[in-house]
Amino acid sequence: MTTMLAPSGQASGQVVELMLEVPPGKVIQYDMARLCSALGVDDPTRVAVETDGLRRAIVTIYPANPLAEIRGVTRTDLVMDRHGRITVGRYHNGRPVRRRLFDPRTGSAQRFLLFGTTGSGKSRTVHLELIAEKINGVVSWVADLKHGQSVPEARGAVDWFGTTAEETILMLEGAVGVAKERMIRYARLGRTAFLPWHPDPLLHVTVDEANRLLEKGAPYRDRATYLIRELGRTGRSVGVGIRLAAQASHLEELGGSDTLRAMLKEGEVTLLRWSSSMMRQLVADGLLPAGAQLMPIPKTLQQATLVSQFDEADDDDEEAGGTQGMAYVLSSQHPTSLMRHYRVGAIEPTPGLDPEILALYGDDEPARLEAASWEAAGRAYEYRHDPHAMATLCAQLASEHTSDPVAPTQFVRDEAPAPAPTKGRLLDDRIIDVLRNAQAPMTADDILAGVLADGGKQVSLGSVRNTLGGLVDSGDVVRAGHGLYATPTS
Repeated sequence: MTTMLAPSGQASGQVVELMLEVPPGKVIQYDMARLCSALGVDDPTRVAVETDGLRRAIVTIYPANPLAEIRGVTRTDLVMDRHGRITVGRYHNGRPVRRRLFDPRTGSAQRFLLFGTTGSGKSRTVHLELIAEKINGVVSWVADLKHGQSVPEARGAVDWFGTTAEETILMLEGAVGVAKERMIRYARLGRTAFLPWHPDPLLHVTVDEANRLLEKGAPYRDRATYLIRELGRTGRSVGVGIRLAAQASHLEELGGSDTLRAMLKEGEVTLLRWSSSMMRQLVADGLLPAGAQLMPIPKTLQQATLVSQFDEADDDDEEAGGTQGMAYVLSSQHPTSLMRHYRVGAIEPTPGLDPEILALYGDDEPARLEAASWEAAGRAYEYRHDPHAMATLCAQLASEHTSDPVAPTQFVRDEAPAPAPTKGRLLDDRIIDVLRNAQAPMTADDILAGVLADGGKQVSLGSVRNTLGGLVDSGDVVRAGHGLYATPTS
């Protein structure tokens, strides 16, 4: 193996870059632990290795971990460029990391896969992408299968927010219905590719904690697997994308490896801190070049040191910084280059919703699904902001569900819409009544007070704001000024 020292030199505090090459006829291979030992480096997080998959490699040695500190994300970072990309962080060498929300060259919606163990920064990364979607006018449907605890700030900032397995199934069915409706509509127009906002917006469905839906033994595993396959098959050309965020486990635990293999090879794949079984699967599926290795991402940057067993322990040492947000973007041109996502939200835990994350989402209304696809999205979309009505639909779905295999043609609920709940009134009707009885245009807070005073089911300000957005889109409510609403006849 021949080496060449880069001009940066080898002096203390400077970066050292080694260009390595093996003789013709051989393929470069390396073992990270042995490499660090040979270089006299006791902290593997200071070493970055990139290969061309054949004969050459670049080894970069830093005086300290270059990603130990990372700045907070800004809304400007998340504005799409002309290539449909947003900036989500930086690589170890300081270069920006970009992720594609849409591919304008092909007119294709994207498939997103995000894997990470507990505490790796998965939820904050999901927030980053959802905030970007809101900023760029993408319609976001989010299923947070941790009962809404993973990304609670997204509630009210997206078009549809669900927290149960049943609502997730209804959401996926609605997305498949939208994709098929758009396909038929575009075929009549002679369109072969999707043009965002001409006239329809991009629609992205996010399933956070997807392993709870797709793991072996999950009640809706087969149904969910089919629907995700359908979205991957039919959604790309009509502007319907799918994002799965899951614990880093073996792919067989996520609906079967065949379910995700195509998404892994063609989607935007990000790997946070991982498990060994996940790594073996990724290499076996050909997502990483043969012989390529990823430097393991430790839980913290604290380096283990050997001390005599008889030395007095120092329990006052502060733990080194964590590695939340560190990852590899496997679908990028630099799949083996360590990167770190920009920080999202407060560093320390907050007692409630994180105000920094809420500020990044902003107070403006999220993008809504086009009216032409409302019917295809199903009754669940109509009831998405009414907890009682949604609970009725979910209970109906649960009662219909059996352990017997269901034919794929039955998965999309084309049957007659579910009957309206017999108890309570829809939030839409309650809001319209409040506005009709008002003497002047009202703010969302005033509308909430009026709704809560009508004796019906208690609702939140976020639900009122979301429902107002839908009513404005349908023409049942108009904007009468900044932050003011009224009925058309008020």
